[in-house]
Amino acid sequence: MISTSRLSMIRRHVITFLMGFASGLPLLLTGSVLQAWMTDSGVSLENVGLLALVGLPYTLKFAWAPLLDRFHLPFLGRRRGWLLITQALLVGMLIVMALTDPSITPLFMGLVALGVSFLSATQDIVIDAYRREHLPDNELGLGSGFYVYGYRVGMLLASGGGLMLADVIGFTQTYLLMAGLLGVAMLVTLWAPEPVRVDMAPPRKFHQTFLDPIVNFISRPGAFGLLLFILLYKLGDSVAGNLTTPFYKALGFTNAEIGATVKIFGLWPLLGGIFIGGLLIMRWGIYRSLVIFGILQMLSTAGFVLLNHMGHHLYWLAAVVSFENVAAGMGTAAFTAFMASLTDKRFTAGQYALLSSVMGLPRVVIAAPSGYLADSVGWDGFFIVCTLVALPGLLLLLRLKRYLVSA
Repeated sequence: MISTSRLSMIRRHVITFLMGFASGLPLLLTGSVLQAWMTDSGVSLENVGLLALVGLPYTLKFAWAPLLDRFHLPFLGRRRGWLLITQALLVGMLIVMALTDPSITPLFMGLVALGVSFLSATQDIVIDAYRREHLPDNELGLGSGFYVYGYRVGMLLASGGGLMLADVIGFTQTYLLMAGLLGVAMLVTLWAPEPVRVDMAPPRKFHQTFLDPIVNFISRPGAFGLLLFILLYKLGDSVAGNLTTPFYKALGFTNAEIGATVKIFGLWPLLGGIFIGGLLIMRWGIYRSLVIFGILQMLSTAGFVLLNHMGHHLYWLAAVVSFENVAAGMGTAAFTAFMASLTDKRFTAGQYALLSSVMGLPRVVIAAPSGYLADSVGWDGFFIVCTLVALPGLLLLLRLKRYLVSA
């Protein structure tokens, strides 16, 4: 007989997984899948390239996240009310996308995709806040693992599944189907309980809405060190990951070999790493997990140096990618739980969006010149630099121990 407390924990993590799925589903419907649709429709390469701008809301979501802490809708509570209306609008916008012909109105399609991206980023804000408030502190690691697990499954279904479906039933029907799946996710929002409300009056003034969350965070001991750590922890991994596909191509791997080994086979070690990482965080705590998983991430980056000397060998490619993905999955689970643990529940949406924006800087900005580095020092030198770049984050983590030892 499963105890009531155990059933409650299972329910919490099922909800977390399903919300992660809803978060991951729309992402690539405005990215690679839409690019394929517009390309097949004869839209110019220049216009297809402009679709990169559609992703801007994901990097700017901290700008409106505090408003979701400020305003409460008159139904379902602060988090579920915003989540339900955002998902309903998302379903509607996806239906509009499905019924739009990009060969006739490519500009309108791009604007609708921007709207989907904005709503999707808003959904991420609410779900991140919900997860932080809904899960007990000792379950943040496991919960973060289930969230990322669901997120990846949603992304895979929308991208790989969407492209395969488009060849069979067409893009219009594919987008309608994805809208239907997101509609089903609204049932999860209705089923989920509203997190216990923090005993604090909602902010009324500008400084309470936008400035108090920032002041609250930076006034804590070690705040700037924590922000620097968030920036550095996955820096080496992000910079290396920015050029892995050109690296594989330089070794002579074909698109089919990269797709089958890195994308399809490599997904399972990543998901396994996320799940195992979540379990280990419950046993070890967030701080110890960050240290161990960070060391594993650094070693996995060094594995690409070995692959460079092994050359075009599928078994070595699979081994290096598997190790790198397991380590990355474990590190992601710990890092996501760590950021959630830093937020004050009075300002969950605003603070988590700010921290996740800082986390995304290495991937979006700092990794941009990585091609110049690889061209200057060669592949061995590039991956050695990426390995060493992980050290400052780990050393800073040791200095921050007194602020995190309870995590």
